[in-house]
Amino acid sequence: MNTTDLSAFEAASALIVLAAVLGYLNYRFVKLPQAIGLTIIGALASLALLGLDNLFPQIAVGAALHQFVRNLDFHSTLMNGMLSFLLFAGALHVDLGALAQRKWSVLIMATLGVAISTIIIGFGFKGLALLLGFDIPLTWCLVFGALISPTDPVAVMGILKSARVPPTLEAKVAGESLFNDGAGVVIFSILLASAVSGEPLSLLDAGTLLVQEAVGGAILGLVIGGIAFMAMRSIDEHNIEVLITLALVMGGYALAQRLHVAGPVVMAVAGLLIGNHGERFAMSEKTREHLNNFWSLLDEVLNSVLFLLIGLEIVAIAQDSAHLLLGVFCIFLVLAARCAGVGIPILALTGFTDFTRGAFPILVWGGLRGGISIALALSLPDSPIRETILTATYVVVVFSVVVQGATVGKVARRFVSSDA
Repeated sequence: MNTTDLSAFEAASALIVLAAVLGYLNYRFVKLPQAIGLTIIGALASLALLGLDNLFPQIAVGAALHQFVRNLDFHSTLMNGMLSFLLFAGALHVDLGALAQRKWSVLIMATLGVAISTIIIGFGFKGLALLLGFDIPLTWCLVFGALISPTDPVAVMGILKSARVPPTLEAKVAGESLFNDGAGVVIFSILLASAVSGEPLSLLDAGTLLVQEAVGGAILGLVIGGIAFMAMRSIDEHNIEVLITLALVMGGYALAQRLHVAGPVVMAVAGLLIGNHGERFAMSEKTREHLNNFWSLLDEVLNSVLFLLIGLEIVAIAQDSAHLLLGVFCIFLVLAARCAGVGIPILALTGFTDFTRGAFPILVWGGLRGGISIALALSLPDSPIRETILTATYVVVVFSVVVQGATVGKVARRFVSSDA
């Protein structure tokens, strides 16, 4: 069957079957953390199928996989579907009290930190691209900086759970990650519109739009989260209360898109409200258990599919050495920009924050990039620039998930004593 003939249900079924099979193989034989294992196995499986095509062109299984992955529309699947569930599920388990103690640090790193990183990566990417023979306009380089600067809360929280990072450090890293992706998506949209139109960027208009989307998203999250909280507090029926949270996520994210506010911020705020005040004041013990079990299971399933997709997306990138070398150089560029994006806000807040020196290496190394960056890169209009940016993005994301994800627990244990 041609992969273009697959219905949405058949495509989803294929992904679930693949995730189950590869997840089983990883758990049974490879024994890596689920997110890392599925990313590696998915990528290796894709490369193996492409290799089979070179040896036996008549089979064309690699070409079929390539067509299947392209037809999935990773950007829409993640940004307009999976992301709302994953962000809400992650926010449910973040300690609001610990996050509130670090509100200024989180706010500044999620805004100023992302902007600093975007600028550093944009100019650095321009220089690296020229060094390797790619003439990319500066605006498009800044677009790359915007899509790769925000840490991915899905990747961060998925890895932190398996890395057994202490709760206080988890609140720092996960809390910042929950909000900086909203700012990053808005900055990306502004820069992309400027790059496509060719018109100069208005900093005033960009700043106004960023505040509108972020503040509007926070307000909408509080409103719909408050409505769900009051509805859940007025009843004691776990099935209905779980359904209310499901309606909150799906309806709230759809409403955010209609109102043009930051959907990720809406889900983060609503999830924090329900996961903290909701669990404490609006749920019985039975409801709390059922709700946490439901969202934990959904989170695990969707995370498995997401990291499998990241692995499979290797078929969509350029395979030549120049593009791959640019991606490798970008790993160091992104880490350097992350150091600045974390370090400058921490220095600015010295004296009234509990972000100590011990937290710095964990925030840098634990700031993982994931599916959101790939989804944004895949949303770029078709052009040679898109291929270059997509390849660099993929190399950085795979390094982030596989290398940083596998070692963030060791880094946390190394510095936990200085961040107690």
